[in-house]
Amino acid sequence: MKTLLLKDNDSDIRTAAEILRRGGLVGIPTETVYGLAADALNGSAVARIFAAKGRPMDNPLIVHIAEFGDIKRFGLVSSVPESAEKLAKCFWPGPLTMIMKKSGVVPNEVSAGLDTVAIRLPGHTIARKIIRAAGTPLAAPSANLSGSPSPTTAARVIDDMNGKIDAVVDGGACEVGVESTVITLATEIPRVLRPGGVTVEQLREVIGEVEVDSAVTGKLAEGEKAASPGMKYKHYAPKIRVVLLKCGDNEYIDYVNSKGERAAALCCDEDIPRLSVRCFSLGKRGDFASHAQRLFEELRQLDEYPELDVAYARLPSTDGVGLAVYNRLIRAAGFEVIDLEKN
Repeated sequence: MKTLLLKDNDSDIRTAAEILRRGGLVGIPTETVYGLAADALNGSAVARIFAAKGRPMDNPLIVHIAEFGDIKRFGLVSSVPESAEKLAKCFWPGPLTMIMKKSGVVPNEVSAGLDTVAIRLPGHTIARKIIRAAGTPLAAPSANLSGSPSPTTAARVIDDMNGKIDAVVDGGACEVGVESTVITLATEIPRVLRPGGVTVEQLREVIGEVEVDSAVTGKLAEGEKAASPGMKYKHYAPKIRVVLLKCGDNEYIDYVNSKGERAAALCCDEDIPRLSVRCFSLGKRGDFASHAQRLFEELRQLDEYPELDVAYARLPSTDGVGLAVYNRLIRAAGFEVIDLEKN
């Protein structure tokens, strides 16, 4: 298969839509990360996503729509909770996914056999243009090989998917840089299953009580089924080992510098002058929005240096968007954390 590289013009948008209508796969830009899209109402097309990514079939997908009315237009859910309408007014289009009880039109391939469906209205205008042109909602996980860092540019999609999918639409670099916040509205108390650009604090301001699932900062319980993308044990990981350090600034510098030339630092701008190893900066200290935007690209760049064996990063804060960075990094590290504060 030859993978086409398409641009943001009327002709190429029509080409992407035609591919999707006939059951093909297209990498599309969103404000979070690039998605690997298929017709969400075509189970056979959706199954091709799993094959292209090497993704386990028990991992549910997110359905992308072009406007709030598409939920009822396509009959995606059994009912729309009042909380969904409130959240949509505040955060859609944008990096928020809402889980609701699904209807019978949603294929099992999308929901991984669950009785719920995850829905998002992306903030990227190109994504919405493609959805409208295709005339169908699109199932779209991140457009990468399963388990590896998500792509935030079209070039990174090509790196993973060239020859495996029909096309990629180049919409530039993603602004948010990590996947959307996922909140389930199918429980008595709404619960965040994956943190992202919309923070827990922002959600609580709109709908009141919101819980945070224990799997956001920890592992799924033994035998527990993933209710949302991104809840698996190891995810977002480069090929080289990533280790998180629980420590202060000075302890971090001293520890990483002691590890020699095969080590790297996934660090902040302020650390670079004091580090003697190769540095991959996420931005200024405390700028969690920058850390989120740059994280996946820096993780991918680690693998471009074959002389490196391991990268050390500090355990991030869980405040605001920092929780999203924490969630991605701890899975990229396979939960390997060294507590230097105890030593």
